[in-house]
Amino acid sequence: MEPVNKEEKPNPVAHANLFSKLFFCWLNPLLKIGHKRRLEEDDMYKVLPEDSSEILGEQLQWYWDKEVFKAKKDLRVPHLTKAIMNCYWKSYSLLGAFTFLEESVKIIQPILIGNLISYFESYDSNDIEARNTAYGYAAGVSLCSLSLAILHHLYFYHVQRAGMKLRVAMCHMIYKKALCLNHVALGKTTTGQIVNLLSNDVNKFDQVRFFLHFWLYSRDCRHPGSLLTASGKRVVIGLHWILLLIAVKVQTNDYYIIHRSKTAVFTDSRIKTMNEVISGIRIIKMYAWEKPFAELVHDIRRKEISKILKSSYLRGMNLASFFFSNKVIQLVTFMTYVLLGNIVTASRVFVAVSLYNSVRLTVALFFPLAIEKASESLVSIRRIK
Repeated sequence: MEPVNKEEKPNPVAHANLFSKLFFCWLNPLLKIGHKRRLEEDDMYKVLPEDSSEILGEQLQWYWDKEVFKAKKDLRVPHLTKAIMNCYWKSYSLLGAFTFLEESVKIIQPILIGNLISYFESYDSNDIEARNTAYGYAAGVSLCSLSLAILHHLYFYHVQRAGMKLRVAMCHMIYKKALCLNHVALGKTTTGQIVNLLSNDVNKFDQVRFFLHFWLYSRDCRHPGSLLTASGKRVVIGLHWILLLIAVKVQTNDYYIIHRSKTAVFTDSRIKTMNEVISGIRIIKMYAWEKPFAELVHDIRRKEISKILKSSYLRGMNLASFFFSNKVIQLVTFMTYVLLGNIVTASRVFVAVSLYNSVRLTVALFFPLAIEKASESLVSIRRIK
């Protein structure tokens, strides 16, 4: 018989040094085992104490009870969003430092490469000072590449862990609340609805935390235009297109909320109907009501799929804008720059294209995903509350 309490392997990250945490060296033993054979449950490390369900759930529960107390005192409705923000805003704000540094490095690196290209455009073998400066630019480019590799993976690791903490804490609260429901409350909900909250809605918290920090796109948009000047005038046509793109994506936020809310309603209705069908399957079989109930479930599922399809269309439009927006911005910018009587050089083109690529990744991909996941998370919070 399998033992109730298994002896779990200690988590190496608890005693890892700074170098090991920066380069994820503490994962090497697990990776070696996975290289030799298929990983099993016994190979997994013990969960860190600060990541345990009990600690995370009780911590969020304390902030929720505090919010309920304040709401009663102020004669208002309690907001679960406020409890979540009060519980996690400090730790999540610290993770924003990784995003700030990463976005800054993305801007500095193309500028250094542009200066390096400018050195070769006006190459002079006798200019020792310029050559030493070029060595400095090359060293800066290499350092930026190393910094990007470290910061990017550290950011996504810690943000994913933060999302996991919120999901685990929310599951703990839902499960604890389900055990305390009275008969009146149990009559208003079903087991399938609770399972739907635990399996679908809480997963949105894992996804939303990846992209919320990318509000920094606004500071990225200022730099490419400042590098392309003509007779003292800034070329801002490309930036106008970026701002227009941002406005359109912000406007789609309302559509995400509407479709997600309607999808959740149809999903709950379908699960509730299926739960009733399974509970009374003997009566349905006895009276030969299979076809009417099958049509009822099919009709609800068809409406649910229609809302999911509309959300998929919006998601597809956002992804399509990610691929074509950069080409349009570059075309409009350089065409305007040339028509104003300026000469396009390799250094200016390379720097501008590199910076526009950085803007595209943030504005056309991460920012729309942040809007989409935030909208879905707000709907999930309302349903869970």
